[in-house]
Amino acid sequence: MLMPKIFSFLAQCRSLSSTTAGITKTHRSVYARTYPTIVVLPDGSSFSIRYTEPREIIKLPLDLNTLSEEEKKVRLDKRKPKKKIRVYEEVDDSFSSQKYLKMLKKK
Repeated sequence: MLMPKIFSFLAQCRSLSSTTAGITKTHRSVYARTYPTIVVLPDGSSFSIRYTEPREIIKLPLDLNTLSEEEKKVRLDKRKPKKKIRVYEEVDDSFSSQKYLKMLKKK
């Protein structure tokens, strides 16, 4: 009667150490405590809250419907990828090897 309990206890034990915790994060769906977090509003103001997940900053998105047409256009243009400017230089190559043949001396 005592033996099956011991075997079931040994089967349930895992060897957890500091090295296993350092390799990956702990996967939890519910965190036991709350963490200090900064919330940044779209207008730039911020305040501190206690959040259930360990986050440092939470930035709330900007509502584009509240902006004027000019501001909306500027914001949407900033989101688009920037075009790379390629500069092609033409090199004037007027080198002639015939000029330097006379400088070569055959031994």
